[in-house]
Amino acid sequence: MVRPRNPLNIGAAARAMANFGFHEMVAVSPYSPVWQETRSAVGAEEIVISARAVESLVEAIGDASVVVGTTAGSRRTLDRELIPLPDFPTWLQQRKVGGRVAVLFGSEKTGLSNEHLSYCHTLVRIPTAVGCPSMNLGQAVAVCGYELARAGLVPTHPLRLSVHQSDLASVQSLYHLFDRSARVLEQVGYLKPKSRRATLIKLRRLMLDLELTNHDARILGGILAQVEWKIGQGNSE
Repeated sequence: MVRPRNPLNIGAAARAMANFGFHEMVAVSPYSPVWQETRSAVGAEEIVISARAVESLVEAIGDASVVVGTTAGSRRTLDRELIPLPDFPTWLQQRKVGGRVAVLFGSEKTGLSNEHLSYCHTLVRIPTAVGCPSMNLGQAVAVCGYELARAGLVPTHPLRLSVHQSDLASVQSLYHLFDRSARVLEQVGYLKPKSRRATLIKLRRLMLDLELTNHDARILGGILAQVEWKIGQGNSE
């Protein structure tokens, strides 16, 4: 959950997770009083007690192989097609994900920003009515949890699977690869001041869409490291 504000919503989300067999909750930059006042997690106290509060989205999703953002898609321009929630389990099954999957939910007030969505491999929309597209945070977690449980995709315990060479690269690995790519592009003058932010968002989305494996990430990381070293050698001459 990114920047949650209402303690009742956090508690309701935890209870919904417990209802459908999910265990791990992470809150990104939660409103401080909220984090200490959650009282509605009846039957899900362990989830709230063990929940992590982190400062950045990257810290929250760093060990995930796939990141999925939830959005109503209203009042914003998206550069990718939204997957209807009923189709989401099939999307996951087709990719045979071997690592962890993170599902992001935005704040009650603003939802997920375009910056947050740029970290996602795909976007999911709960098919709500056009006149009232957004859902309460706790209810959204419950509906998504139900669909995943109905498809038999609920882990019996928190997923801590070992990562093999053929598995998808974690978000943390992709973040390091993206960071090195950005440095190289900066050094060769590809990034222009006016379009820098938009270009980097497109680059991040490209890396996610490529569905790189750990092996791919290591190869590209090595190539970029060599390019960066060579640029440094040229600058020192």
